[in-house]
Amino acid sequence: MTPKIPSFLKKALLATALLSAGQVYAADSVGIVVYNAQHEGLTKAWVEGFTQETGIPVTLRNGDDTEMGNQIVQEGAASPADVFLTENSPAMVLVDNAGLFAPVDKTTLEQVDSAYRPAHGKWIGIAARSTVFVYNPSKLSEANLPKSIMDLAGPSWKGRWGASPGGADFQAIVAAILEQKGEAATLEWLKGMKTNYSNYRGNSSVLKAVNAGQIDSGVIYHYYSLVDQSKTGENSKNTALYYFKHKDPGAFVSISGGGVLASSNHKEQAQAFLKYVTGKDGQAILKNGKSFEYAVGKGAESNPKLVPLNQLDAPTVDASKLDSKKAVELMTQAGLL
Repeated sequence: MTPKIPSFLKKALLATALLSAGQVYAADSVGIVVYNAQHEGLTKAWVEGFTQETGIPVTLRNGDDTEMGNQIVQEGAASPADVFLTENSPAMVLVDNAGLFAPVDKTTLEQVDSAYRPAHGKWIGIAARSTVFVYNPSKLSEANLPKSIMDLAGPSWKGRWGASPGGADFQAIVAAILEQKGEAATLEWLKGMKTNYSNYRGNSSVLKAVNAGQIDSGVIYHYYSLVDQSKTGENSKNTALYYFKHKDPGAFVSISGGGVLASSNHKEQAQAFLKYVTGKDGQAILKNGKSFEYAVGKGAESNPKLVPLNQLDAPTVDASKLDSKKAVELMTQAGLL
């Protein structure tokens, strides 16, 4: 006789099968919809672990930070989303400023160090990534590395570095420079960047260009090189990473965020999802997986291949104040967008 499968296991198996097939289905009375701007593989691992533990199915709708953040703002109280996850915090600030987040449960907030979540508790850090300067040692010696990311606007760096200004990653870095240095200094830096840099589409393209010797260096996030090295290493074998440290704007650590929508009809389940992601099991996925992003949970360990967070000497930046709209406005004014 075939044993009867409990209903919650059926739901979990169905959710996993549908997610693997890339299908979308409507959330039922216990399911949730996650608007996901994080890396799809990482979030899928979180979803599978959460569903296995709780039996709650999850629908993923994937996009990038800016796209999903703007979509939630446009949808307002009619949004079908229960949870929003991002790679960078400016998109969280966009939704937060529109008043669309519900407060995160206190027990969940307590799982993450205060440095990696806004004080108001409307959203929470789920992972982090560090800004780095990637360079080709055959083109650029350690003695000639810039002391600060701000140096890259100077004439000596003309034609020697690349970036991807059209992406949310670099725009988050600019928002951090804006928060630290102010509008005038940021605009001046961006104008210098316009003169000096080479434009690429995506951080992976910057990494490949540096690796191939097309440019000497570039500004990206740390994990692009590590992800490539965990595979074939063909796009990073000729590169090295330089961490600015010394609380330089180039040492900015960007927080990936998670929040529950105030309009959610499944708040209990949505809050449970955030609790899982920021808890022991969810943060262990960051350590043991191949995303190479930093864990931010209290006591959570990051992948041992990473430079420890406490050694980055990153500047103190209030993630809830990162102004992506002003950053984009200044980048447009400088001719970068």
